[in-house]
Amino acid sequence: MKKNIAIVGATGLVGRKMLQVLLERNFPFQSITLLASTRSAGATISVEGLEKPLEVKVLDENSFKGIDIAFFSAGSEVSQKFAPIAAENNCYVVDNSSYWRRDFDVPLVVPEVNPEDITKESKIIANPNCSTIQLMLPLKALDDKFGLDRVVCSTYQSITGAGQKGVNKLREEMDEKTNDDKHPIAYNAIFHDADASSFTMEEEKMFFETHRILKNDALRLAFTCVRLPILGGHCESVNLELKQSFEMKEIVDALYEFPNISILDNIEDEIYPTPITSHDSDQVYVGRIRRDDSVENGVYLWVVADNLRKGAATNAIQIGEILLNII
Repeated sequence: MKKNIAIVGATGLVGRKMLQVLLERNFPFQSITLLASTRSAGATISVEGLEKPLEVKVLDENSFKGIDIAFFSAGSEVSQKFAPIAAENNCYVVDNSSYWRRDFDVPLVVPEVNPEDITKESKIIANPNCSTIQLMLPLKALDDKFGLDRVVCSTYQSITGAGQKGVNKLREEMDEKTNDDKHPIAYNAIFHDADASSFTMEEEKMFFETHRILKNDALRLAFTCVRLPILGGHCESVNLELKQSFEMKEIVDALYEFPNISILDNIEDEIYPTPITSHDSDQVYVGRIRRDDSVENGVYLWVVADNLRKGAATNAIQIGEILLNII
């Protein structure tokens, strides 16, 4: 049955990508309502597959009457206020902000990994952090076959993860229009915002979300998250210690057989994933698959995905597709 859909934060990078992915995946909608702040109201958005541009409407308390599923990507404050209002109107919410991720009454879902966490009572469902999402696929693939003992991961993240504001800042710095920050983005490698501990908020998210999604608080984790001045695509250097011994072919086979993982791995022919490889793709790409002899049962992986798609919009739409079979 076709559903009435809303996108909250429709004018942002992820909101626009959500609309694109909805159409590409032939999501069965009766109507699509685009919602944003007063500042963006009246703007029109057009993507391939739409018969005509859609006008952006103002988000308010009455926006969710008659809406079946709302995809949120407008920041934590908006999600905190309006997701419960949507739920009260019998609208299911898939939220891309960080606000609901630590609420254990709200499922935190990567559809290839833990779809069973979504039930008919799941009125609000949280989309994980972009870097967490792409990491979960290879981790789950190898955890199911060999068990995970320790994960060490360093991320190399596109500035698009900071939204349109980050993209604009990078472009202004590269055009030499501004460069007044202590740590500029252009021609640099910088860390995310810090929290109260010695870790950044991005690193803290990955600790918490990995434990929660894999349902394994005992799993030993180490994360370092870095932003790079590139426009799209997150990369991750991953070292795993597995519980069981393995042959390298078994590692490759486990990854190959897992949904939505693509392997690009032939260093002699310079075949490996890059941000350009992942551009506008919903796959998680894995390469540089090597045995790590510095530890027992160790493996190296290089993991790349489009952070606006699989890391945000596509993962949210996949959650919506699960809801279609529930509501």
